Amino acid sequence: MTIAAISTPTGIGGIAVIRLSGDEAKSIAERFVKPLTDHRVVYSPFVVDGETLDEVMATYLQAPHSYTGDDTVEIACHGSLYIQQAILQQLLQAGARMAEPGEFTRRAFINGRLNLSQAEAVADLINSTSEASNKLAISQLRGGYQQKLKTMRQELLDLTALLELELDFSQEDVEFADRSRLLTLTESIESEASRLVESFRTGNAVKNGIRVAIVGNPNVGKSSLLNALLDDDRAIVSNIPGTTRDTIEDTLTIDGHLIRFIDTAGIRQSDNPIEQAGIDRSRKAAKEADVVIYVQDATDCQSTPNIPDTQATIIAALNKCDLIEAGSGQQAAGSHSSIQALNISAKTGMGLEELKKAIVAPFKEVGDSAMLTNLRHYEAMKRLLDAIRLVKQGLQSETPSDLVAIDLRDAIHQIGTITGEVTTDEILGTIFSRFCVGK
Repeated sequence: MTIAAISTPTGIGGIAVIRLSGDEAKSIAERFVKPLTDHRVVYSPFVVDGETLDEVMATYLQAPHSYTGDDTVEIACHGSLYIQQAILQQLLQAGARMAEPGEFTRRAFINGRLNLSQAEAVADLINSTSEASNKLAISQLRGGYQQKLKTMRQELLDLTALLELELDFSQEDVEFADRSRLLTLTESIESEASRLVESFRTGNAVKNGIRVAIVGNPNVGKSSLLNALLDDDRAIVSNIPGTTRDTIEDTLTIDGHLIRFIDTAGIRQSDNPIEQAGIDRSRKAAKEADVVIYVQDATDCQSTPNIPDTQATIIAALNKCDLIEAGSGQQAAGSHSSIQALNISAKTGMGLEELKKAIVAPFKEVGDSAMLTNLRHYEAMKRLLDAIRLVKQGLQSETPSDLVAIDLRDAIHQIGTITGEVTTDEILGTIFSRFCVGK
């Protein structure tokens, strides 16, 4: 069946693109435009009942050399809402049907033009909001870690076959699989799977925006720091402790990365239930953040650092350094630990550029190495890792081949769910329903 949809965003623009794909795409389009030639752009009036509706550019891509792998025609028209809808309606009346969300990409997957993870990367590419997330999506679209998974899957298939062949000759006491080689391979796969699982935190942060929580005691300059970083009076600044009662969020792009700043309430003991609710949210923001900026007051030598519990990268920012003499005042909490410490001044801008560099530093290598960005892939990779560890335990304890083979098949299954060798209509429906209609 030939499908059709408007592939450009809804609204008025300079141009719009209507896409047709399927066996009858060329014949349907040629009812309204001049004859089409494979991989050629044709300038033509779009004629309906002898009247010209618009002047268009029509491109015909013959199967299998198109995005979907089917015959495809793309019609670029002027971006009038009326023209877009009128052309689409004529194509539907001529025999096409309206495409479902993601159906063009779904056909590309079914026709072998993309594997499932690459198809999902298309959605990530469309939704990318920064240079870093774009770079990551392009890496995934070009294959990312797929070649590693493909090689891993084939090796596991070969070894599973050898183990199962042993079962057919169990009475002859014949061993086809080299257990030491299998154990070495299992350890290699375990190492790579562990690395990919651990990469999800970074990959997901870059894809959706790096969450940076600004925390610290009251009146250390957290809101002033947020305003200075954003170059805007986003948060209320006051010398009254407890002014910030809720989290305040805003975004900024730093060195190609989308940063989601979260200003939080000062952390202290409080009997005020409203302020305490804000403090609880501060601790929650720190726990969920990718980076925590722990702000301290350089002029206050008496306060005790109160860094909340978090797995995030911590940067200790010693604020108000413009008010003290060199070598005096408070000492940053991270100066004698693995926590990076920086001297800054939200008022003068001192040290802010260094602070920005420190925020994005843990994410600079994104795109240069394969990493997980998709929650579905992350969950499948965790299950793969569990299965591989069971295989490793079985080999080390001389578990019978048939039981080891069960865990090997489970590992193979998990790889297949990522790449699309193993899938269900329900999974496909869920994945492609998140796409826009014209993609």
